Amino acid sequence: MSALRLRPPVLTVAILAILVAAAAGLATDLGPWYRALRLPEWKPPDAAFGPIWTAIFTACAIAAVRCWDAADTVDARRRVVVLFAVNAILNVMWSVLFFALHRPDWAVWEVIPLWLSVLALLLGLRQLDRLVVPLLLPYLLWVGVAAAMNAQIVQENAPWPQPPVAATPVAGTAQGVPLSRTP
Repeated sequence: MSALRLRPPVLTVAILAILVAAAAGLATDLGPWYRALRLPEWKPPDAAFGPIWTAIFTACAIAAVRCWDAADTVDARRRVVVLFAVNAILNVMWSVLFFALHRPDWAVWEVIPLWLSVLALLLGLRQLDRLVVPLLLPYLLWVGVAAAMNAQIVQENAPWPQPPVAATPVAGTAQGVPLSRTP
């Protein structure tokens, strides 16, 4: 296996990983709506999510390049591309559902195929490169943690859809608190 040096597959995967991360990041708004949610006490601090996702996307990029290099047929390379593409779409879709559309109740169902897509990466690519499992296992575990957080958020903030968040302070409420709830 060749070293990971700057060459077309490495550059392509790096650019695609950055684009997927940017798309998910653009969909992620930690504004008043999110701040008004009752969040699990065990949720990691918001500042931890950036480094966690950076590590996950880096590991995914390394795994993708290693698998691409190890694939010796067109079908094997197609499998690498399809598995990572499906996972990328599901990853971004979760952020859109949860943060952009303010629908954690939909996101809690979407996280199931997202988790399965990570499992498919592990199982579908491990024969190409034995390092896929240790590289992507943290991603699988993190999506499991995210699913548990998502489910608890849905449970603690039901019913869905949520009432609108006040854009300006309303008598008797704090800015950013849902109009029909008290903090």
